Amino acid sequence: MKKTPLLILLVSVLMFLSLNSKADTGTGEGRWVNPITDVCWQCMFPMTIGSIPVSAGTLPDTTNPASPIQICPEGIFYRLGLAIGFWEPFAMTDVTREPGNMVNMGGLKINLGRVGSGTGGQSDSPEPGAFYHVHWYKYPLIAWLNIITSVACEQTGDMDIGYMSEIDPLWNDSSLSMIINPEVSLFSNLVAQSACAADAISSSIAHYPLAPLFWCAGAQGSMYPFTGYVSNEFSPLEVSVLLSERMAFKLHREGLVWDSVGADVAVCFEYPSPIIPKDRYRYQMVNMIPDIAQCHPFGETTQVWGTVHTSPTSKKNFGYLIWRKRNCVFL
Repeated sequence: MKKTPLLILLVSVLMFLSLNSKADTGTGEGRWVNPITDVCWQCMFPMTIGSIPVSAGTLPDTTNPASPIQICPEGIFYRLGLAIGFWEPFAMTDVTREPGNMVNMGGLKINLGRVGSGTGGQSDSPEPGAFYHVHWYKYPLIAWLNIITSVACEQTGDMDIGYMSEIDPLWNDSSLSMIINPEVSLFSNLVAQSACAADAISSSIAHYPLAPLFWCAGAQGSMYPFTGYVSNEFSPLEVSVLLSERMAFKLHREGLVWDSVGADVAVCFEYPSPIIPKDRYRYQMVNMIPDIAQCHPFGETTQVWGTVHTSPTSKKNFGYLIWRKRNCVFL
């Protein structure tokens, strides 16, 4: 994630709240993610040099630069390198009804003061709506394990809490969130939402989301609005995936997550992308029951794999490892 004033402000607020609020000695539901045994390592594939496949994967790839040799401008100079493509585990999300419950950090609880808790489904109210909080972690696993050593081809740094919805006033107010997603009014109609059926089919059967249908979250429903509210919750697992995808889109819109481009010359840098290129993303469950055998493109239904990764005694806390396609020039 890029260092921006908004990110610095959020981290500062979090530190202030943790230092000036009463300590919470309790713990919530969660478990620490093991960076070796809880990760689906085959999700790094396909790997390419230019447009030449090096290692095949079980899921389809995105476009890659035509030429394996790239010359990148660096100020008044140039650098020569190999254009490589791979899938990078770069972030994690918590999806929880309990404010401050850090699911992927062993259920550590941060006392955030008077913050509304989440609600869920038909068990809590006559209506099937739900509200969850989401936490976004920076997770530079490739750099930790020195799998790829080029600085230009990896996210560096330490694991860090990048975003917490509890301290974001836009997350629980659909009207206020229109500040960053004013186009939501264009897609709040039957015609636009009906188009999402095509995205759901493509994501679930062909395992390839339709990026032009950016307002669709495939089988999960709609990417809009950028809030923790879902109008119907017949499957908490499905909702948790949807909100992880929404958070990824929200951070793209706010400029906190940038994207690489699989094209000649353009591959040299990362760029802000207000519209998420969802075909360049995958998710993998790591909490509460890790799914180390597979990862899934954004929008794919959970009906096929979700049954064995949910528990009837769960308190509806979920954790996901987010993968993205990385195109870069290896020095």
